[in-house]
Amino acid sequence: MPSFDIVSEVDAVNVRNAVENATREVSTRFDFRGVEAEFVLKDLVVTLKAEAEFQISQMETILRGNLAKQKVDANAMELAKKCEFTGKTVSRNATFKQGVDKEYAKKIVKQIKEAKLKVQASIQGDKVRVTGKKRDDLQQVMALLRSGDQDQPLQFDNMRD
Repeated sequence: MPSFDIVSEVDAVNVRNAVENATREVSTRFDFRGVEAEFVLKDLVVTLKAEAEFQISQMETILRGNLAKQKVDANAMELAKKCEFTGKTVSRNATFKQGVDKEYAKKIVKQIKEAKLKVQASIQGDKVRVTGKKRDDLQQVMALLRSGDQDQPLQFDNMRD
């Protein structure tokens, strides 16, 4: 029986490249001259540090632009709700989601079932496996998920016959 997996993964190398490019851009921008502003990447968590909150929002825009250039979906990035104030600096964390969490996986399975396609969807850890009798049915599921507004980027792996 044909099957495939629905996963949500971010390429760590592309994230690192985007952070490095954003760091370079901040160092050359006129409005950041003489300002302590930096991006720190550790385990797919980017910490934006600057002297003021409005600078953090500008840095966020720069990071999103560089992520787009590296073909990393900005929906994979989840920003902390509030900025943290420590001494004379302000920081904010941006976490990149890896894998499909249980609640989102349930939402995907429900969406597939509501479409009344002849496939079965099951949650397996941090991915959703979709099986069906025909390859065309599986491609309809892919088209359905691509057309809908998703909370995080989805990839389709392990297409098997």
